[in-house]
Amino acid sequence: MQRRLFLLSTLPAALAAAGCAGMPSIAGPLPGHWDTFNREQIEALIASQGKGRPGYNAAKPPYAVFDWDNTSVFLDIEEAALIYQLENLVFGATPAQLETAIRRNIPTTPFLPAHRNAAGQPVNIDAIAPDIVASYAWLYENYAGLKGSQPLEAVKKSPHYAAFITKVRYLYEAIGDTFDHDTAYPWVTYLFAGMTEAQVRALTVKTVRWQLGQPIGKVKWTSPAELPGRAGVVSVSWKNGLRLQPEMQALYARFRNAGWDVWVCSASFVDVIREISSNPEFGYNNPAERVLAMELERDAQGRILPDYRHGYDQTQGPGKTKNIQRFLVTRYGYGPAFVAGDSEGDQNMMADFAETQKVLIVNRLRDPKTAIGRFSAQAVQDHGKPGARYLLQGRDDNTGQWVPSQLHTPLGASQGLALKK
Repeated sequence: MQRRLFLLSTLPAALAAAGCAGMPSIAGPLPGHWDTFNREQIEALIASQGKGRPGYNAAKPPYAVFDWDNTSVFLDIEEAALIYQLENLVFGATPAQLETAIRRNIPTTPFLPAHRNAAGQPVNIDAIAPDIVASYAWLYENYAGLKGSQPLEAVKKSPHYAAFITKVRYLYEAIGDTFDHDTAYPWVTYLFAGMTEAQVRALTVKTVRWQLGQPIGKVKWTSPAELPGRAGVVSVSWKNGLRLQPEMQALYARFRNAGWDVWVCSASFVDVIREISSNPEFGYNNPAERVLAMELERDAQGRILPDYRHGYDQTQGPGKTKNIQRFLVTRYGYGPAFVAGDSEGDQNMMADFAETQKVLIVNRLRDPKTAIGRFSAQAVQDHGKPGARYLLQGRDDNTGQWVPSQLHTPLGASQGLALKK
């Protein structure tokens, strides 16, 4: 067993020297800003289990599982889609349906103090939901893309527009920071209520095209003082400027070309991930059916309902492992040989399968007390050692690009770190 593990973790040349000359050669190194050790380890793994090795079975190939947000791309496609949806009022819900969506499973306890309004007062769902619904009702009756007759530029002049988009984005942030993942993660997907898969996928295409032209940086919205509502004036900020990741585009292709199956397991909505991961325009070219992601119920006409799909586990945290076990282990008979992710929501699928030989972590300086933080520290300790399981890949958030090291440079910083201090 020790000999086998050693072989699987060394370079392609070492594999050939160890008697694996029948394995396919690597068609040049993986392109992009890879940490050299990470690239070599992954190339060796691909070669060691690819279609040229003795005993390879195309009906039962090895497979890799990738997280999407902040792993396969820079930033979060679900969050970017939310901003596009808000700015362009791309909704399918009536005001009553939207109220159901934004209140779904949200406790009435106050949000964390960091999310108090401009006057320093606490805010909860009962304070902010009426404001959102009232502004949406005005937009719904007036905007031509909903039920009204006015163009978007006209309704943007109303304080209801700024109040609505700001308070929905604020609510997303407040829910995520205040409540557990089971409550927070599916919430943003409920905003697709009333839309069809085709509409969500079209929204995704428009979101990506728009984001690629946006600068990378922080954006801040503040709701208008002339329309305080019950919640008062609130502000919210986030990182903008989603980018496609060329290293991941090439890695997906390298796995597939070597006879591996590639899967995406994401906490974003399934229709969004199917589109961005499979659309040839975006360069990943992975089959749309090879996506495990957040699922919602749909009505008889295919319209999305603000209700998580019954009988399905959320694709975050332990739910990622459960979905892999349910849909992939039962299909193949074994777990993934390679897993990639960036967050605590990925740590379960990184650790739960005995067959997983390499784990790629996109470095975002995670808390050292968390599992993903400990995995990152292990990657730093094992860097350069044959048999390393965890591989830490650096990134510069100022450019959205990977760097050829383990170092992460936060937005606004000039120097990178391997681990959070």
